[in-house]
Amino acid sequence: MDISFLLRGLIIGFSIAAPVGPIGVLCIRRTLAEGRVSGLISGLGAATADAIYGCIAGFGLTFISSILISQQVWLRVVGGAFLCYLGLRTFLSSPTEQAASAAASAAASAKGNGLAGAFASTFFLTLTNPMTILSFAAIFAGLGVVSAGGNYVSAGVLVLGVFIGSALWWFILSGGVGVFREKFTPLGLQWVNRISGSIIIGLGLLALLSLI
Repeated sequence: MDISFLLRGLIIGFSIAAPVGPIGVLCIRRTLAEGRVSGLISGLGAATADAIYGCIAGFGLTFISSILISQQVWLRVVGGAFLCYLGLRTFLSSPTEQAASAAASAAASAKGNGLAGAFASTFFLTLTNPMTILSFAAIFAGLGVVSAGGNYVSAGVLVLGVFIGSALWWFILSGGVGVFREKFTPLGLQWVNRISGSIIIGLGLLALLSLI
């Protein structure tokens, strides 16, 4: 096993995850409102989806990538609409209600209910962006990792590196934002909800308008 492929994958995964988009905004908001664990789990949902797209590109599953790309219009519609829904829900959420139900939320999270939803939402949003696979395909081809060459081990190690790199970014982001969580008042959290919700709604509308 060539350790350089793991390091390359780590850099690729970190670089793809780092730009702050709708997933980043969700991660920041959930970290502030619900804690570091919720923010981290949200990021891991995106990291898992990145790893899946990395597998498709790395192992040369062209028939899957072709299907995803051919259906990208519907995927963007669903993804954009879901972003608008999440943004509106975030915008209208009340930090006072969150504080009043903190114990209940913590119990639900401990059982995995809240965390499962956080993971699923970011996983779904990342999967509805099929253009990500083109980025992975181009990068993997540039690195010379193609299934036609039979180098499945290198491709697998590279994909593992992508997941670790992406997960590392979300760990850093949720941990860093979590440091400031206790300093936010209910009014401050309300503004976080409104600003985050507006940004997410805007990104959802942009995704929908890009189809015109």
